[in-house]
Amino acid sequence: MNNLLTARELKERASLADLLSRLGYHPVPKQGREKTYISMLRDNDTKPSFSVNDDLGVWFDHGTGKGGNIIDFGLAYWKTLGFNEVIKKIQQVCSLEETSAPRVLRPRKSAKVHHIVERVKPLGAHPAITDYLKSRGVFEIAKFYLSEVYYFVEDENDIRKHYFAAGWLNEHNSWEVRNRYFKGCMGHKGITVIPGQPKKAALFEGFLDFLSWRFENPEADHSIIVLNSLTLLQQGINKAKAFSSLDIYFDRDNAGKLASRDFIKALPYATDRSSVYEGFNDYNDKLKAQLKTASPVEKKKSDFFSNVRVPFER
Repeated sequence: MNNLLTARELKERASLADLLSRLGYHPVPKQGREKTYISMLRDNDTKPSFSVNDDLGVWFDHGTGKGGNIIDFGLAYWKTLGFNEVIKKIQQVCSLEETSAPRVLRPRKSAKVHHIVERVKPLGAHPAITDYLKSRGVFEIAKFYLSEVYYFVEDENDIRKHYFAAGWLNEHNSWEVRNRYFKGCMGHKGITVIPGQPKKAALFEGFLDFLSWRFENPEADHSIIVLNSLTLLQQGINKAKAFSSLDIYFDRDNAGKLASRDFIKALPYATDRSSVYEGFNDYNDKLKAQLKTASPVEKKKSDFFSNVRVPFER
């Protein structure tokens, strides 16, 4: 197999459930569209906590609070491989070949589904969304940036299932959504950019890490670039070229470290700032740990958010 599929082609043709099966992982018996596995990303998982929705092509590991598409899984599973190496590995494992013949994409075996956003509400209306964001330590700051997104998924038999999540818009005006059990995108995946100071930018893998940084840096005036997925690293690098000062806050796991390395290789003047949450996997893990040990007086700070900079309107 000499030729690589593009990331888009791979996501169209490869099935996450098929990849896991070929790797030797099988779901526990369960009804419904989502398949549940003992997590293969953690050694200490004893109860099934890794969910896969093959219709949407996404996964979510409840133990780590992380998820994404098939390429995100590959980056998390093969920790020492780079982006193109992961694409090649998935292509090999799933026996997907690229030929010189006219390209006809073969869809995944699972049926296509449609997801439709029904309505959007200000944050704070749904207690489950509120509780989730409070558990991550970002509810108060999230009020300035997130909305509640209510949507349904419709299958080929016109059967609808309704869902809700916290959401934020990406560059394609699609909603990136997240709740306690799911992480995905309602539309075309893309980067989220929040304009600020035109010469300096801070970059994050995910929005919760940005919110955690904002919690600790309410007066910072950086422009913000949130990848929403490491698969969009190159696009993030392209956007970051417009800034002369770059601070990177990617995860401290292998995938995040490789991404930081590749980013700095492309833009050598960028600075890896992940040492501010050394000892933790990401910025939000640090924030959650701090909140658990904070005194009641520290938790109140009623005027904390009076200085929060919000350089955009919904």
